[in-house]
Amino acid sequence: MSAPEKEEKEDDSHPYRRPKDAATLILVDRSGSVPKVLVGKRHDKVIFMPGKFVFPGGRVDATDNKIPVAAEIPKGLEKKLIGGSPKIAPARARALAVAAIREACEETGLCLGRKVARMNGAAAKLTGEWKPFAEAGLLPDPSGLFLIARAITPPGRVRRFDTRFFTADASAIAHRVEGVVHADAELVELVWVELGSLSLADLHQMTKMVLRELDKRLALGPLSHAAEVPFFHFYGGAMQRDVI
Repeated sequence: MSAPEKEEKEDDSHPYRRPKDAATLILVDRSGSVPKVLVGKRHDKVIFMPGKFVFPGGRVDATDNKIPVAAEIPKGLEKKLIGGSPKIAPARARALAVAAIREACEETGLCLGRKVARMNGAAAKLTGEWKPFAEAGLLPDPSGLFLIARAITPPGRVRRFDTRFFTADASAIAHRVEGVVHADAELVELVWVELGSLSLADLHQMTKMVLRELDKRLALGPLSHAAEVPFFHFYGGAMQRDVI
């Protein structure tokens, strides 16, 4: 987004509204002795979390499942994405992974993709937020994504999301769009921060829980789709932690 959006307060008279599917991408730089994650500082004039450091993410778009990709999501990732409740179809799982890539490119200018020799008409479908991919001769590539957690916003909130938290290695960044992050944008600054740093202490509580999960996964070695994925949701007024 080229400018920060003034987000209107939604009607909260229906506390059990259905959560919207959303995806968040946590990019990790493991080139040093301590892994670093990319966070962006939100504009201080937006209503939702002004001035806070966040990870790029947002709702799934209706067209996300129709976008051509360099490689399909791995079966292991698909299995994790369709787990939990409510369940989703494989097509929705693909859309979630693609949405994470789209949001990251749109908000940070960092695009995860793969160069292809022949687009074979795919460029015509890469319009709007996907245009940087077409211009760089890239197709988005969700094959290197891993699911770290799933969390559903508790009932009674103004906005409710069923968010899947993905991670990908910084080496998957294939293209950088200049000028996306600036003083009048949704994100005004990007910072690579070491996992466990005090700089991450001000993040949303759920985000910190997800980062702890990521830290544990990274400590075990190479990421695997076979690893258990925590699923945070609320039942009976209390948060539940299931695994997928």
